[in-house]
Amino acid sequence: MKRALAGLAMALALLFAAPAGAVQPNEVLQDQALEARARDLSAQLRCMVCQNQSIDESDADLARDLRVLVRDRLKAGDSDAEVIDYIVSRYGEFVLLKPRFSIRNALLWGTPLILLIGGGVFAVLSARSRRRTEPKLSEEEEAALRRILAEVEK
Repeated sequence: MKRALAGLAMALALLFAAPAGAVQPNEVLQDQALEARARDLSAQLRCMVCQNQSIDESDADLARDLRVLVRDRLKAGDSDAEVIDYIVSRYGEFVLLKPRFSIRNALLWGTPLILLIGGGVFAVLSARSRRRTEPKLSEEEEAALRRILAEVEK
């Protein structure tokens, strides 16, 4: 019984535990406002090694370097937008966990939808044209068909 309770307590503790993040104590800034901005910016940037984690959560060396770079830029007096722009200029749009809206991104995400709609329109139009192009029998062909059917019925 004690084992079951201990297991349940451990499961609950793990369930409610907050993610610790990978920020090392030597990376933390003394100014709490700058540190809060750095943590917010780090949560928006993708670890280029892990790719599904922010640099705030990743233990990779590159993520650590990016966290230090963010803090250095903030200490130098850059605004949040300037820090993001600087990192994007060095690493590309992929470093952003939420990419910026641009025509290129809109085309990237919209092309499948456009192709799907275009395919549907093509299918409907081709089905309509097939119905219209079915040739009707001429009077001579209808007469010949009636004669053939009359012979078959006999």
